[in-house]
Amino acid sequence: MDLFKLSQHNTNVRTEFFAGFTTFLTMMYIVPVNGFILADAGLPIDAVITATALITILSTLFSGLWSNTPIAMSVGMGLNAYFSYGLVLGMKIPWETALGIVFLSGILFVILSLTNFRVWIMTSIPMNLRRAISAGIGTFIAFIGLKQMGMIVGNDATLVELGDFSKPEVLIGVLGLVLSFSFYAYKLRGAFILSILITSITAWIIGIGDFPKEFISIPASIEPILFKLDILSAVSLSLLPVIITFLITDMFDTLGTLTGVGTRAKLFQENNKDDKSLQKTLEADAVATTAGSLIGVSTTTSFIESASGVEEGGRTGLTAVFTALFFIGTLFLLPLFKSIPSNAIYPVLVVVGVLMFTELGKINFEKADLATCAAAFLIVILMPLTFSITNGIAAGFLFYTIIKLVKREFEDLNLGILVITIISALAFIL
Repeated sequence: MDLFKLSQHNTNVRTEFFAGFTTFLTMMYIVPVNGFILADAGLPIDAVITATALITILSTLFSGLWSNTPIAMSVGMGLNAYFSYGLVLGMKIPWETALGIVFLSGILFVILSLTNFRVWIMTSIPMNLRRAISAGIGTFIAFIGLKQMGMIVGNDATLVELGDFSKPEVLIGVLGLVLSFSFYAYKLRGAFILSILITSITAWIIGIGDFPKEFISIPASIEPILFKLDILSAVSLSLLPVIITFLITDMFDTLGTLTGVGTRAKLFQENNKDDKSLQKTLEADAVATTAGSLIGVSTTTSFIESASGVEEGGRTGLTAVFTALFFIGTLFLLPLFKSIPSNAIYPVLVVVGVLMFTELGKINFEKADLATCAAAFLIVILMPLTFSITNGIAAGFLFYTIIKLVKREFEDLNLGILVITIISALAFIL
C-alpha cells in the first residue's frame, strides 16, 4: 500500500476502508436520483442508472489512484437538473446536443486544468459572486424539487401557487422532505438514502407505486446513450454561454468542495510547493466530465459528501478506491431503483438546494456595495424564475459591471470579469 503513502498520512487500511464505506453511504443516493432527473430529459432510465453507477466507479477510482486524495466523484447535483430542465425541457435542446455541450465544457476544463487558469479565474471573480452562484443553483434545484413533488404548481395569474396537499403523492413528498431534513440534521450516515427507503416503503404500503418484485438483476445496457452525444450541434456561437456556464459552474463546485474537504483533511495546502494533489484532483474531475458525456450522463464533479469519509479518518486515495468498489454493488440494483416513487426522490433535490443556498449567508450584505448586492440578488432570483443557470449568472455579471462602470469603480474590474461580462451579454443577444 506504499502507493497511497498511508503511514505518511497517519492512516491505515482499516481506517481507509471504513472511510470509503461512509462516503459510499452518504452519496449512494445519486444513482437513483440522477436516473430520475435525466429520464425527465428523455434519456432511458435503465441506461442512465447503469451509466451513473459506472461513471461514479470509474471517476472515483481514477481520482483515488491519480491524485491520492479521498475525493469521490459522480454526476453533479445542480448541473444535472440544469441539463434536463434548463437545456432539454427549457431551451428545447435535444439531449444528444446537451451531452455535446457537457463534452466541450469537459475538454475546456481538461485544457485549463493544465494551466494557471484556475488561479486566474479564482482571483478574477469576487468571492461574494461565487457564493451567490452556489446559492442561486441551490434555489434552482430546490424549486425544481418542489415543482416535481407537486408542492408548487403553475398558475396563469400568479405564475406559481401552492399545490394540492390533499393528494397522497404530495403528502409522500412532504414526508420525504421531513425525513431528509431530520436525518441530515442528526448527521446520520446515508441520511438521504435512508429517507428515500422509508418514504418508498410508506408509498408502497398506501398504494403509490409497486413494491419491487425483485431487488437484483444484471446491469442494464448503456448502449442507448453510449457515444450518442452530438458534438457538432453543440459547436454553436449561440450555445457558447451555456458551455461556459457548465465550465465555470463545474470549476466553482469542484474548488468549493476541495476547499471544504481539504481544510478538514489538511490537503491541498497552497504553501506546500510539493503538494500537487489539488492540480491532479482538478485534472481527474475534468477527465471524468469528458468521459461521463461519452457514456451518456451530465457533468461529473467532486462530491462534498467526501467530507463524511474524511471525518471517519480517510486521508488518501485508498478511501476513494474503496468507495468506488462499494459502488459496484449499485450496478445490480436496477429493479429496486426503478420501483422508487418519484416523490421519494425529489425531496433530496430540495435538501441539497437548501445546503447550497446557505452559501448566501456568508455574504456580508451590510458591508457589500450596491454592485455586489444587485448581482447576488439577480443571480439567485433569476436562476429559478427563468429556469436557467446561464441567465442568472449572465444577469448578475452584467449588472455588476454596469454599476461599477457607472460609479467609476474601475479598480474593481479586471480582465476576467470583463470577459465573463462579454460572454454574459452574448447569452442574451444570442
